[in-house]
Amino acid sequence: MLTVVKVGGGLGLGAGDDALRALCAALGELGERHPLLVVPGGAWFADAVREADRRFALPATTSHHMAVLGMEQFGWLLSELIPGAERSAEARGGAGRTTVLLPGALALDRLPASWQVTSDSIAAWVAGEAGAGRLVLVKEVDGLFAQWPAQGEPIAHMSAAELGAVRPAGVDAYLPTALANASFETWVISGRDPERLVQLLEHGATVGTRIA
Repeated sequence: MLTVVKVGGGLGLGAGDDALRALCAALGELGERHPLLVVPGGAWFADAVREADRRFALPATTSHHMAVLGMEQFGWLLSELIPGAERSAEARGGAGRTTVLLPGALALDRLPASWQVTSDSIAAWVAGEAGAGRLVLVKEVDGLFAQWPAQGEPIAHMSAAELGAVRPAGVDAYLPTALANASFETWVISGRDPERLVQLLEHGATVGTRIA
C-alpha cells in the first residue's frame, strides 16, 4: 500500500534541524520496506512568497504558483536529507526506496489558487492521483486539537465532515473539501518523534488524529 507523507516545513522551524534530520533518516529506512511518496511542505520558501504577496499584492494565481515552487525547493532539500531518496515530478511512489515529489510541474488546476490551499490539500490531491491507501500529514505537534495553542490530548478520530465543522488549527482551510470523497485514510501526527511514523506504517496506528 502506498503511503503519501507530507513533511511540513514547520517541523524544521519549530522543532529544529535535528528533528527534521531524524525524521528524514526514518523516512529513508521506512522506504526500504514500505512504498513511500514524500510531499514537501512550503517551509520558509513559502514564507518568502507570503512576504512578497503582502508587499506587492500579487494575483492569487501568481502567489499560488510561486508557493508550489517553494514546495519544490523544500523537496530538493528533503531529497538530500533522506538517505537513498529518489526524486519524481509525477504523483507516484516506487518500491525499495523513498520517493520525494517535486510538484512544480503538476497540473493543479482543479485546486483553487488561494492561500486556503497549502501543501496539506495538495498532498491530499496527490494521494488521490497516486491511488494511495494512506495520507500522513507530519506536523510539529501531535495531531489536531479542539483549542489552539494545543492543549491536552489531540482529537483521536474525526470524519472529513467533522473536520469541516470544527476547523481546527494546524491544517489548511480547504482540506475538508479535499478529503470529502477520499478513498484513503488520513493521519495528522508529530514529526518530533520519528517513532510515531514507524508505529503507523508498521502497525497501522499511532498517537495522532485519524481522519476517516
